[in-house]
Amino acid sequence: MERALIFVRGRVQGVGFRWWTRARALELGLVGHARNLPDGRVEVQAQGEPDQVDALVALLREEVSMRSRPGRVDGVVVQRHPPREGLVGFAER
Repeated sequence: MERALIFVRGRVQGVGFRWWTRARALELGLVGHARNLPDGRVEVQAQGEPDQVDALVALLREEVSMRSRPGRVDGVVVQRHPPREGLVGFAER
């Protein structure tokens, strides 16, 4: 298990991006959250099997989204962390 803190920059607020991210994370069996930050980015915390976390990061980074990702992503920064106990579900905050 691993946990990633992912910061997504672009036109990602007010376009359904957090909802879309939550749906993809749940499909991949991940737990965590997606929330808007005051500076216009979206913070995604995703925890699960490393391959599944990597799959979500790849979906967030897709130059042309094959999964109808809303908005526009200009950059993605990923920080890897040890997993946390007690995380359940995937929330939009």
